[in-house]
Amino acid sequence: MSQPELAWVERLKAGDAEVLGSLVEQLYPSMIRLARSMLGDAAQAQDAVQETWVAVMAGLAQFEARSSLKTWILRILVNRTRTEVVRRGRTELVAWLDAEPDTPEPAVSPQRFAALGWWNDPPRNWGGEGPEDDLMRKQLRALVLRELDALPAGQRTVVGLRDVEGLSSEEVRAVLGISEGNQRVLLHRGRSRIRAALEREMARGGG
Repeated sequence: MSQPELAWVERLKAGDAEVLGSLVEQLYPSMIRLARSMLGDAAQAQDAVQETWVAVMAGLAQFEARSSLKTWILRILVNRTRTEVVRRGRTELVAWLDAEPDTPEPAVSPQRFAALGWWNDPPRNWGGEGPEDDLMRKQLRALVLRELDALPAGQRTVVGLRDVEGLSSEEVRAVLGISEGNQRVLLHRGRSRIRAALEREMARGGG
């Protein structure tokens, strides 16, 4: 941990309400997105986040700074969420946390390549600087968010942590308690589904 973050932790342990308020404001959106990605329900996600903050304050004295404060808090959230899922008898929602990684699917269909490896069907260019291109980017962003929300829970959670929250592979593994192989497979499959949806949309737009 950095020295500023260690100073934050000490002020939190001392009961500094200003630091706590800043931390809640900073992490709350990420925590809601993570809980909702696992639970699939906004109200239950709110409850899980509130319970997590109670657990954070109760356990802060035992925080040993072996990870970042954010990683530690998100890990508590995952544990609380997992407990709630099991209590409700919805273990299928978190079965991916214990799954062994299987063979990854190709990111792009092999049929799109010629025998020597070049493209038969190359990706479309999504760039451009005109007003129509700005509108297209907004539409594609909305599509990405819809497709992300439609992914299976494991893929949705891992892609969200990596590509929305900006966590590293190591941080995602620490937060979720999953293996590198499982993290890699879930990320790959989730990104591939979103990429395929984007290409379908671009193909329709391009006539």
